[in-house]
Amino acid sequence: MTIGGDTLPGTAQAFENLRQFARRPRRREEHCELCNAEVPAAHAHLIQVLHRKLLCTCDACALLFTSNTGTRYKRVPRGVRRFATFNLTDAEWDALMIPINLAFFFQHSIDSRLSALYPSPAGATESLLPLQAWNSIVDANPLLRHLEPDVEALLVNRVGHVRGSSPADYYIVPIDACYKLVGLIRIHWRGFSGGTEVWQEIGSFFEDLRARSFVIAQETHA
Repeated sequence: MTIGGDTLPGTAQAFENLRQFARRPRRREEHCELCNAEVPAAHAHLIQVLHRKLLCTCDACALLFTSNTGTRYKRVPRGVRRFATFNLTDAEWDALMIPINLAFFFQHSIDSRLSALYPSPAGATESLLPLQAWNSIVDANPLLRHLEPDVEALLVNRVGHVRGSSPADYYIVPIDACYKLVGLIRIHWRGFSGGTEVWQEIGSFFEDLRARSFVIAQETHA
């Protein structure tokens, strides 16, 4: 992957693995990638921390990595939380220098690096995030301090907000949900503006996310 013509070290292969997961054809019968047991359509995932590779797993195999720290695999949680209120001004969002109003943010446990990614027709693209701008947002939204590295992300949808059609949405989601969104956009995007189909898919994705989310309130102190 390149930004401004420069390759970002250590990320190209990781993003390719995740893009392959997002666009992987769904077989009629899926199987656990650890024990080969058949799994349902809605199944657990593990992430291989070093290479950022997502694995489909059965519940039994996923359970083995639920509490493990310092391991090569981590279990991806399934819960979705939506902020009742989120403290972010348009100026603070602009300071993050993300070119679109749809992005997700997560932390790497290996090097404590924060990644800001946004979906595009080519897949997930990383934005070079100004750390001070992010720290200011965390200070205003203390729950972000509790994001679990590698497997949870802040997912931001400000598309309706900038169009004046709906409020902005802010979620804490499993990392595989973010790459599901990336895959939908990559598969359905047509032409310069994406076309009607891709925006319908994005709308359906967030409708489902909202329906199964648990609303959380901000902490009253930092």
